Amino acid sequence: MGAPAIFGPEFSSQAMRAEKRSVAMNSLIAALAITTLKIIVGLGTGSLGILSEAAHSGLDLIAAAVTLFSVRVSDKPADADHQYGHGKIENFSAFIETGLLLLTCAVIVYEACKRLFFHHVAIEPTLIAFSVMFVSMAVDFWRSRALGKIAAKYDSQALQADALHFSTDIWSSGVVALGLLLVLVGRRLQIPWLAEADPTAALFVAGVIILVSARLALKTIDALLDTAPAGARSKIINALRGVEGLLEVDRVRIRRAGNRYFADVSVGLARNVTFQKSGQVADEVTRTVHQVLPNTDVVVHSIPRAPSAENIFDRVRGVATRHNVNVHDVSIQDLDGRLHVEQHLEMDERLPLKDAHDQVTALEEEIRQQVPEIASILTHIESEPSTIEQGEQMQRDAQLESRLKAVAHEFPEILDMHDIEVKRVRDHLYVSCHCTFPDELPLSRVHDASTALEIRFKQEAPELFRVLIHPEPSTDNRR
Repeated sequence: MGAPAIFGPEFSSQAMRAEKRSVAMNSLIAALAITTLKIIVGLGTGSLGILSEAAHSGLDLIAAAVTLFSVRVSDKPADADHQYGHGKIENFSAFIETGLLLLTCAVIVYEACKRLFFHHVAIEPTLIAFSVMFVSMAVDFWRSRALGKIAAKYDSQALQADALHFSTDIWSSGVVALGLLLVLVGRRLQIPWLAEADPTAALFVAGVIILVSARLALKTIDALLDTAPAGARSKIINALRGVEGLLEVDRVRIRRAGNRYFADVSVGLARNVTFQKSGQVADEVTRTVHQVLPNTDVVVHSIPRAPSAENIFDRVRGVATRHNVNVHDVSIQDLDGRLHVEQHLEMDERLPLKDAHDQVTALEEEIRQQVPEIASILTHIESEPSTIEQGEQMQRDAQLESRLKAVAHEFPEILDMHDIEVKRVRDHLYVSCHCTFPDELPLSRVHDASTALEIRFKQEAPELFRVLIHPEPSTDNRR
């Protein structure tokens, strides 16, 4: 599968539309001129080869008109009725071209067989006949190159079909010219069977057209039936396996409309990842798909999954996440082979106790169903603040600070305490401070020491309502 063209916003503007329409219009004008010349010369010489080429060029003229119409419509942006854009019109125009080509074949084959077996027609090869065929080949070479360049630049299937069409016209015109030459040679050398070279050349032209039609038909049918680009799905799946955080690639669906691809990707993520993390993974999935199919509109659907290595703590948090609540300080004790869970749960402070208790009961019941190893659950309900509280900064209290620092010295893990602040909020005293711990101290030990220090502070100064301790490593101490 060739790599689709990569183009940015500048190519989706007027410049792209102008180039595509210009080359399509030039092709239409050239088709009109060549068709007219071939009809005149074909009627003058009686050559079925030239007349078949004239019929072929006449259908080329119709195809060029259809192509011009399709590129004008396909570049329109998506709207409420065409939410995937108007790109499919290019695929439909290629379908029409296929039908026109097959119709041409039927007429040429009928007339060639008639002249070969039933009604011989004398033809007159002339210099102008050869001239027209060579001019036709030159024009077809020019417009197939021009169409192919713009088709590759903007990945336009309609222009691509026209370019392929006209490139084969070069060979068919050459065959017709060869047929005329053989008729002329047969007449000069008195070789009767060479008189049949012209209708034979016409049959060869029909064979070329059938070949081109078959190739166009396959591409058109694939596009209209939303066939995925060959190998693209497996390449995307293989590339997505390298995205960090993905547990599985559940489904990849790709369709094409004009020069744009649309990909629907369903991926499995750990069920306890945050919504923000899920968005980050989706962005990485989109970037990965663009590496395989650059011009693609990607929709990522995240499916929550339980990782194979998920422990009991993760399973408990996974159930809480499904209920859209936050649990913390989850503690599990093994008492005589029975697991007992204690957890803290934050809920909206405006929620009535009855409603909060009912939600917690439902949560605990589902946790027991999902984790049957658990024998009992005890949940501490905390109020999650939803309002900004008004407070005031208190004057420094040297005596209180001295008492608190003396308490901190009781803990060997605490190397230093600083930045002590005291505030009053709703007639309650709040105290916060920074405590320095050794860099290598495990976080569990830091948490235990901080909790114990908070308890001791309240014992030493019962007037304190809330204590917040910020731990920091010794290498980050900015005193």
